[in-house]
Amino acid sequence: MRISLDTNVLAYAEGIGDEDRCRLARQVIALIPVDDVVLPVQVLGELHRVLIRKARWQASRANNAALSWADAFFTCDTTWQAMKSAFDLVSDHKLQIWDALILAVSAEQMCRLLLTEDLQNGFTWRGVTVVNPFLTTRHPLIQSFFTDRG
Repeated sequence: MRISLDTNVLAYAEGIGDEDRCRLARQVIALIPVDDVVLPVQVLGELHRVLIRKARWQASRANNAALSWADAFFTCDTTWQAMKSAFDLVSDHKLQIWDALILAVSAEQMCRLLLTEDLQNGFTWRGVTVVNPFLTTRHPLIQSFFTDRG
């Protein structure tokens, strides 16, 4: 199952945020087979911004973090088709453009899940289901994923 990760999951995995979310983000990422992870380049750009602006990291440290994620997992570029789909998501579902773009790229990459806390848990679009991995009550797709992997 291909799984796309949003910025907040990576930021927590970098230690930005409360202890419980940081720990859980690292656990979730560790459970996903490397070949199943998809990182839209939009996510890496947002992560870089979060690390510099919110966490006040030096640019070189933020660069290294983003590049490390890109080295570890498959990255995918934004296409014009994905941007047009994002425009439709904004119009039809009132999403923010950058969240919509991540969802559209995830759909292009045939992901089954998009892990994020920024969109409505359980929202499904073009085969991609949005799942918030930080909720106490887990969505059935993520629960079965965790159960299958111990």
